[in-house]
Amino acid sequence: QVQVVESGGGLAQAGGSLRLSCTASGLTFETYSMAWFRQPPGKEREAVSCIPYTDGPTYYPDSVKGRFTISRDNAKKTLYLQMNSLKPEDTAMYYCAARYRLYPTCHESAFTYWGQGTQVTVSS
Repeated sequence: QVQVVESGGGLAQAGGSLRLSCTASGLTFETYSMAWFRQPPGKEREAVSCIPYTDGPTYYPDSVKGRFTISRDNAKKTLYLQMNSLKPEDTAMYYCAARYRLYPTCHESAFTYWGQGTQVTVSS
């Protein structure tokens, strides 16, 4: 049974940093592309970053580019999201997602397994 579990959310001040972690079990982690999505209050879920299972470019939307960094440790079956220079508009529930092999696009419809989410709140 596949389980995806996020951790590391919490309260941060604007300009601060947080690091999210995501562990995935029940799957061969190194063969899965991974991603972070977020859903701000009252809004639709949106992509934050995607990282392929093999060497290749990562994806960031303009809203987080240069501030957020996605990385993965296949030995630990763990995905990370380093978030720096946080802004109040980064406040959202953050979700980790997995997809076998490559994703056609960094969109929620392309990912199969999802975690329950971890809340990130940024105060001004």
